[in-house]
Amino acid sequence: MIPVPLLVCVMGGWCAVYLTDTLLKLSSTHRIRYESWLASRGLMLSPFHVRWQTTMFNRLFAYCARINPRAQYLWFNSGLVFGVVAMLGSVVLLTRTLQQTLAQMTSEDPRMGGQQALQVVIPGVNLPTSQLAYFFIALLLSGVIHELGHAVAALREQVRVNGFGIFVFVVYPGAFVDLFTTHLSLISPTQQLRIFCAGVWHNFVLCVAALAFLFLLPFLLFPVYSTGGGALVTEVVQGSAADGPRGLAVGDIVTGLEDCPVSGVEDWSSCLTRLSHTPQTGYCVPGASLQPSWAHGRAFKRLDGTMDCCSNNSLTDLCFSYMRPPGKNSREREYACMPVRKMVSGTQVCRTDADCVDGHAHVDGICVTPSLENRTRFIRVTHPPNTHMLFVGYPPHLQYAVSLTNFIPRFGFLHLDLPVFLETFCKYVVSLSGALAVVNSVPCFALDGQWMLNALLEATLVTVVTDRQRRELIGFFLLLAGSALLAANVALGLWMVTAR
Repeated sequence: MIPVPLLVCVMGGWCAVYLTDTLLKLSSTHRIRYESWLASRGLMLSPFHVRWQTTMFNRLFAYCARINPRAQYLWFNSGLVFGVVAMLGSVVLLTRTLQQTLAQMTSEDPRMGGQQALQVVIPGVNLPTSQLAYFFIALLLSGVIHELGHAVAALREQVRVNGFGIFVFVVYPGAFVDLFTTHLSLISPTQQLRIFCAGVWHNFVLCVAALAFLFLLPFLLFPVYSTGGGALVTEVVQGSAADGPRGLAVGDIVTGLEDCPVSGVEDWSSCLTRLSHTPQTGYCVPGASLQPSWAHGRAFKRLDGTMDCCSNNSLTDLCFSYMRPPGKNSREREYACMPVRKMVSGTQVCRTDADCVDGHAHVDGICVTPSLENRTRFIRVTHPPNTHMLFVGYPPHLQYAVSLTNFIPRFGFLHLDLPVFLETFCKYVVSLSGALAVVNSVPCFALDGQWMLNALLEATLVTVVTDRQRRELIGFFLLLAGSALLAANVALGLWMVTAR
């Protein structure tokens, strides 16, 4: 569901802006001055929409359009090819996304939601409020680069640019360029196609550039940040299972989860996934240290069928299961309630008793395994030089309890969050710029895809379908289908985000 405070703030803010705008325009004393002030600054207000337009960047666009004309010709021709391919690819991708959404609606498996390539993003709902700055800045940057492509391509084709602007619709920022439509209508369809495809082409290039920067980030930061030495803790959720005196703290470096080494964030995630889907790890302890469960209360079955042998309010003891030593009449599973930190500190992990045989010391240990509820795991987190953090619970809870990074500062004065900021921002740029390239390529009314499709039909069908009205009719039905496809994805995506 959409958070009520966020909805109230957005609606209240826009109502205040629109009410102020209406009162000033109705005022006999302030109307002329107010409208002159808006016009002089290129501002325009309407319900849930404000935009600003200026001509101050026109010289910059003209300068960019004059740089190396031959290279730019090849550049924008490449954009033309990409735009046509992207238009077809976007239809395939949206069709696939719609199928996945419908499958998710009829499925009870919550993991299917993460399989979609495109998802509707609503701040405060499926976008954390702590990352709103990343989202809005990356979205605005993607929009500016998109419109920069249109502006430079238009000037190359001798189409005048009236101005450049930025807008905010509800809470989403964006950019636009105002082209002189008379000039645009006089050039050839191929020239028009180069202009219309330039936006999505530049979004694609920005996406690739952000990906390259993300890939090269460890090398760029190598002089001041090291990688591969573990996962550095940058945040611990207060009150979570990882918080506490013997938990994790900001600045700790996690190097292992049980017998799974951790050299970075990817290892941390993969180790937790592996521990979630494999049987509980055991620990080698000397047989003499075991105490039968009757000394602490008889073993009993939980509701899920698993066994317990410790009192429910014990914070230091844990029930362990093990096979009766072979010296006895039969090998049966027994249970012992033992102080957990004492039993697992400095011991090696095991799966069976055979893993605990020490041929050099001629001392055989016993593999004891924590007896826990289904899907619950006991995990020993290694973060030297501190003692192990002991976690009992559902492994994904541990993953959500801490934020980590691959980058470890080489010097104490360096900020822990700088690489995190760069990584997160690049990921948002990749996602949002790529999404803009896909969505704007869709043959849909009011998007770049509409003009791309019209120009493409004029450039390719003029000799096949000589009647202009028939070509326009073909384009209309194609646009209608593309608009319906995009609308279905958005509507179902909104429903999945807000209603489930």
